[in-house]
Amino acid sequence: MATKKPSRHAAAAAKAPQAEWELRLYVAGQTANSTAAFENLKRICEAHLKGRYRIEVIDLRKNPRLAKGDQILAVPTLVRMLPTPIKKILGNLSNEERVLVGLDIYPLKAARAGGQVD
Repeated sequence: MATKKPSRHAAAAAKAPQAEWELRLYVAGQTANSTAAFENLKRICEAHLKGRYRIEVIDLRKNPRLAKGDQILAVPTLVRMLPTPIKKILGNLSNEERVLVGLDIYPLKAARAGGQVD
């Protein structure tokens, strides 16, 4: 029985890099909530997006005009820029399940079932 070689398209798709996650964390100085949000985000990304994410921290005390572009009304706020669509999560990101569901890393159905999704 002859074995089929994968098509060029399938081979290219297998070699393609995984999706890049671009995240912006808006904070107001080095407050306890801002620091906790960054630490929680870093931990979640390392566990679920290792090597596929980029975090940009924007301190609105230094650049308050940057809040207007992403319509930031409270801090800390996490904005998922990529992959689209844009999503926002408010708070210190301490509830990992809510962050995973909010960013669409972990679908709601799997989160409720306690399962893990690759």
